[in-house]
Amino acid sequence: MDVRLTAEQEEIRRTLRELLVKRCGPQELRAAERTPAGYDPALWESLALRLGLPGLALPEAYGGVGCSMTELALACEESGRALAPSPLLSTTVLAAPLILALGTGAQRAALLPPLASGALTAALAVPGAGLATALGLAGDNRGDWAGGGRAGGVQARRADGSWRLYGQAEQVLDGHSAGLLVVAAHTGGFARSRTLLFLVRGDADGLVRVRQTALDATRPQARVELRDVEAELLGDDRADVPAALAAAGDAAAAVLAVEAVGAADRALERTVEHVGRREQFGRAIGSFQAVKHRLADVYVGVQSARSAAYYAAWATGTGGERVGALALAQALEALRTAASEGVQLHGGIGFTWEHDAHLYFKRASGDELLFGPVHRLRAHAADAARLFDGGEVTV
Repeated sequence: MDVRLTAEQEEIRRTLRELLVKRCGPQELRAAERTPAGYDPALWESLALRLGLPGLALPEAYGGVGCSMTELALACEESGRALAPSPLLSTTVLAAPLILALGTGAQRAALLPPLASGALTAALAVPGAGLATALGLAGDNRGDWAGGGRAGGVQARRADGSWRLYGQAEQVLDGHSAGLLVVAAHTGGFARSRTLLFLVRGDADGLVRVRQTALDATRPQARVELRDVEAELLGDDRADVPAALAAAGDAAAAVLAVEAVGAADRALERTVEHVGRREQFGRAIGSFQAVKHRLADVYVGVQSARSAAYYAAWATGTGGERVGALALAQALEALRTAASEGVQLHGGIGFTWEHDAHLYFKRASGDELLFGPVHRLRAHAADAARLFDGGEVTV
């Protein structure tokens, strides 16, 4: 593994950082959160048209740039630094890889070009609050999380030559605004019980989408209700959907890890800047040894998480071992520590909910709720690797 970034990768980081510094400061971020979509459409258009971000990791044959997940992860590191609200995660990291992996030739040709251009956004909808389990990050995704043949979850039935979906999905990232939903649903009853993925247009009859209040408003979420909604099967009914979800989950975890590292690095920078200005007893509080030690520990944690996240992104891009969940656990832990220390060391102003330091604290907490928690990510990875004499890890 060559740890040096190429000139192209450095250019991606530099260009994106310049854009986000100008267009996504704390005030712009809060204004974007209050919009119906939960993000600034003009910024998304710039990211798509100027930088080609939605299609960065998609093949050129489908209108993409043809880069690897490593380049996409580096781009997400910059969006993580700014906590930029956009449909990049839901569209490019979660939904598009599944369409690329499982879709028919016609489905890929019809959907991937508008996804790559940013003209179409997408969201992955899984039942309940089991996104981490569905992606194979915090549990076995071959279980009954999609419905299990009983009431609850999302059920798919074939009638009159078409598929119909019934049920509800919670915590769907950008589910209220996405033009396309990739829905995981259970079908087959008890005899041929299995989970399949379906495509649902955002304007489909019987589809009800309600934006939910989320701890981290930079990750807008929705409740999606499917009331006898017509859907199109993604690929065919012989596809190994759990395996495809697990592969997409590992890549998504690597990208999320790099993104969390970017947020943690910026949270640390902001704290260092503050303790260098804030004076107590006639000197900057950053000059006190106790403060230096605390920030040094945060710095070591961030750099260690960066190394793990970069390796996970590289391994994903080269088809190597799957270590995304472990890298994500380390990155989320580093972000939580950096955000918590930032709140503490900002003193009285840091404890006010409206202070910018809490934006990073909310991102750390929100990501753990969506993709963790950290101990479950590590426990499942240990169980999958059979580290404890082949026994299961109890959490």
